[in-house]
Amino acid sequence: MTIRSAKDLADLFDAFNRHDIDGIMRFFHDDCVFNAIGGSEVHGTRFEGRDAIAKAFSNVWTAMPDAQWADHTHFLAENRGVSEWTFRGTAADGSRVDAQGCDLFTLLDGRIVRKQAFRKNRPVISAAA
Repeated sequence: MTIRSAKDLADLFDAFNRHDIDGIMRFFHDDCVFNAIGGSEVHGTRFEGRDAIAKAFSNVWTAMPDAQWADHTHFLAENRGVSEWTFRGTAADGSRVDAQGCDLFTLLDGRIVRKQAFRKNRPVISAAA
């Protein structure tokens, strides 16, 4: 699947919300890199290659089975794309995340070669709230 429009990025996020790893990974280039929102490095945690990235995404759904990227909007300019969203998910202990974020994409041959993720540093919402 190649990304040629904002609609294609919307289709990618629809696949994220279905937890459809095959549907997601068809948008990614073989030589892809994903810089996640957190980690000890300046760029966050880096995942390289389709298998590592697919596992990282799947781990989110394991930790938060109801994970959703809501209210997503997108734009594309040549080989760069931007998606804004609100991430919502509940952990096994009942705590929740509800925070806005964005992804910056770099494309090569119409596929994602780099996904750079950012999310508001909002405290987790306790299960009692």
